[in-house]
Amino acid sequence: MIGDQQAALLGQGGVRRGDAKNTFGTGCFLLVHTGEDAPPPPVGILATPAAGLRSTTAASPSSPAPPAPPAPQAFAREGSVFIGGALVQWLRDGLGFIRDAADIEPLAASVPDTGGVMLVPAMTGLGAPWWDPRARGTILGLTRGTSRAHIARAALEGIAHSVADLVDAMTGTPDAPRPTELRVDGAAAANDLLMQIQADLLGADVVRPRMLETTALGAAIMAADTAGAWTRPLEAAAARHVEHRFTPRIGDAERRRVRERWRGAVGRSRDWAADED
Repeated sequence: MIGDQQAALLGQGGVRRGDAKNTFGTGCFLLVHTGEDAPPPPVGILATPAAGLRSTTAASPSSPAPPAPPAPQAFAREGSVFIGGALVQWLRDGLGFIRDAADIEPLAASVPDTGGVMLVPAMTGLGAPWWDPRARGTILGLTRGTSRAHIARAALEGIAHSVADLVDAMTGTPDAPRPTELRVDGAAAANDLLMQIQADLLGADVVRPRMLETTALGAAIMAADTAGAWTRPLEAAAARHVEHRFTPRIGDAERRRVRERWRGAVGRSRDWAADED
């Protein structure tokens, strides 16, 4: 048995300190491997077990594998964003902006930027690292020139900013160094524009594997490891196939500017529903 996000980390080859993966599903789920130690995580971030692999000897048809030693314990930091791909679903089903989820990319790519629009996807409150159940979704910067395309692009940026908040909150310490790359999976990771925006906001490469269902892959690796099917299971876990690497296209100054504007937008969305208690 293995948890879904721990399986995804393993399926992404996340077995070393500093390895980081984000699953872009209905929400977004970031795990950063911290090795064999579990230091207290930053405020708003969880400590969680990570999958450890055994040093097994492969079995042969005539000679079953000897009993495997216990897998070494490993740990990770974990954070979750409540609204990820669900924001695209809302644009499709709630507002009728698009007919299919895949249509969000060409619509958002039809404009060079958001036209000053920012969208904070706090429809069900804010998850990590804010944990604000009173926050609400916010769209700022609307003008007479705002189009569906601008809002669509702002939605993709809002998802990427939310993930960048997680990376900022849980990395940058010796036990969880800031990753040089973010490994991504999940259905929304197929969106090239979203992945490029994510790389730009992180200032780090975003690496997409051929197989986006890395939760299933990680569970299979764990099962094979337990059954003694791998001669070198550590190599098996790391042997993922990269489909595309997205590199940042904006500089540090521009990154700081847009991230600062995002933090201002998040501040306006927070505690919005306080009077509903």
